[in-house]
Amino acid sequence: MDLLLHISRRSGAEMAQWEAENAARIQGFLASLNKITRAEVRAPEPAVAGEVSAASAPTTALTEAASKPVKPEPPLLPARKKEGSERMLRLTAENLNRLLGLAGESLVESRWLHPFADSMLRLKRMQSEVMESLHGLRDSLQSSQVSERADDQMKSAIEKLMECREFLSERMADLDVYDRRSSNLSNRLYLEVLQCRMRPFEDGVRRLPRMVRDLARSLGKQVRLEIAGEHTQVDRDILEKLETPLTHLLRNAVDHGCEPAADRERAGKNTECTIRVEARHSAGMLMIVVTDDGPGIEPERLRETIVQKKLINRNVVEKMSETELLEFLLLPGFTMRDTVTEISGRGVGLDVVQNMVKSVRGSVRIANQPGKGMRFQLQLPLTLSVLRTLLVEVGDEPYAIPLSQISRTMKLPREKVEVLEGRHHFSLDGRQVGLLSAHQVLDCGEPRDLGGELPVVIMGDRMARYGMVVDRFLGERELVVQTLDSRLGKVRDISAGSLMEDGSPVLIVDVEDMLVSIEKLVSSGRLNKVHSAAGQLAAKPGKRVLVVDDSLTVRELQRKLLAARGYAAEVAVDGMDGWNAVQSGNYDLVITDVDMPRVDGIELATLIKRDPRFASLPVVIVSYKDREEDRLRGLEAGADYYLTKGGFHDETLLQAVVDLIGGADR
Repeated sequence: MDLLLHISRRSGAEMAQWEAENAARIQGFLASLNKITRAEVRAPEPAVAGEVSAASAPTTALTEAASKPVKPEPPLLPARKKEGSERMLRLTAENLNRLLGLAGESLVESRWLHPFADSMLRLKRMQSEVMESLHGLRDSLQSSQVSERADDQMKSAIEKLMECREFLSERMADLDVYDRRSSNLSNRLYLEVLQCRMRPFEDGVRRLPRMVRDLARSLGKQVRLEIAGEHTQVDRDILEKLETPLTHLLRNAVDHGCEPAADRERAGKNTECTIRVEARHSAGMLMIVVTDDGPGIEPERLRETIVQKKLINRNVVEKMSETELLEFLLLPGFTMRDTVTEISGRGVGLDVVQNMVKSVRGSVRIANQPGKGMRFQLQLPLTLSVLRTLLVEVGDEPYAIPLSQISRTMKLPREKVEVLEGRHHFSLDGRQVGLLSAHQVLDCGEPRDLGGELPVVIMGDRMARYGMVVDRFLGERELVVQTLDSRLGKVRDISAGSLMEDGSPVLIVDVEDMLVSIEKLVSSGRLNKVHSAAGQLAAKPGKRVLVVDDSLTVRELQRKLLAARGYAAEVAVDGMDGWNAVQSGNYDLVITDVDMPRVDGIELATLIKRDPRFASLPVVIVSYKDREEDRLRGLEAGADYYLTKGGFHDETLLQAVVDLIGGADR
């Protein structure tokens, strides 16, 4: 194609000179053509001096090659079937999807027989209990005088019950055989229909070698592309979505990951850079791996770029691991280039890869070896029609969460839950994870009391991770994905639906959408009003104290001090927030600062004491102002204690609390 393209760009006057300059290239093309057709082409006889010019020699060779008859060789491969021996049928994607949906429903319906057979076993056990009762009754009647007719009726009832039991056993055996045959047939049908959606990986990467070659030539680099796993079966929809991400990864690999030949030679490498694309199945997932043997990325240079773009401050960047640093490469607009070129520098590419992978519930992992190259691993589902999920119960309803988007599940002891700024969190692998209720996110009413351990599903990435408390775990299930009716539009936090073994519906959670909903709850401050993810998570039965201070350090110090003594301490960020908390809560004591925005401590104490509902509520003022007039002003407002932070001691505050409301226990 390149040869024909060059010929088409030459005028008739330039043709003779071009043929003379590219004679070797034309001869190479003829040799390749002869090798493909497996025909023996006799080399052209050397031209007699003066008879044939150098310019016309290649043309003569082309003419002789075209006119010489080709001698066919015996075929090395079995002869193909005659054209038309296999019938082809055109089928629209919509019809195939409907057929796949029906096959999935058939598979789900076949699973209904198993729980039905289990219920029949229960009936068999009940019959056995009735028979034992009848035998016991007969034995007791034999000791007393009963009529012969009654004894015969008892015997007849026992015999009929035994016949029913034998009949039920036979029918259960038949049902068990039918269950296995039906399940096997439905499973085979579903797999056959599913196979119709599969295509070999090579169908989606046909254009990549030429793209890499042309790009390498334009950059003056020597690049070889290797593709492994061409026959790996991939879902049609996923294969179509893979084209753009793979194109971006390969363009980045050629531009960023491949050095010029001179640089590679100085580094002791082969002058030709190797890029490898591999597709394989692993642990029920599709793995796409793109590697290069280029220079990789220097972690320090990546840190400097992150700081220069003001994505995060230097102190935090220095503490980050290399794995965490590489996550920044996937952010929109992030690039390592200083200048914008036609190929790179605009900061688009890897974020496209991230978005595509997330859209199909997959994940991206980046590995880096400075001086040796980089590795991008895309972990994708084998098909979009079947999904491995974790079933959980929230508000007496089942929900399915894709396993690929769950970081971890755990039973969290209640005593490990901490409160900061009114939000619950816990420590996991040295990092704090926010805790919230699935009831609030999914709007499923009030959470139930879960006892000492909380079922928690941990979702999100390293930058934002949340633990969601559910009512209970129902186990792992492989579900057939069924899209929701288009008339419903986009249902918040829900991506699709499915059917359980008993035919009951279950909703599949859209984790990405749910994380957005959680971020909105956090940013709007509505999580502050949720006392727990399961009804007073961290609250202990005891006296409640409200700490009001605009300083995070001070209020957390006081809260932990009170919590250590057994008090149920909560916090408010200023006087207005504290006044709202007092009106909506039931507190035994209020501890407040003086200088705060919106409503200060003196005004808060005045509001509390003037309201008949809270006039008896004790108030302690803790202030930096230690002048006598300030103390008198606070006491006049109704404060029961006035403590100064200058002479503040832990025992002083605790003693004041004990004097006003006693110990922590009610």
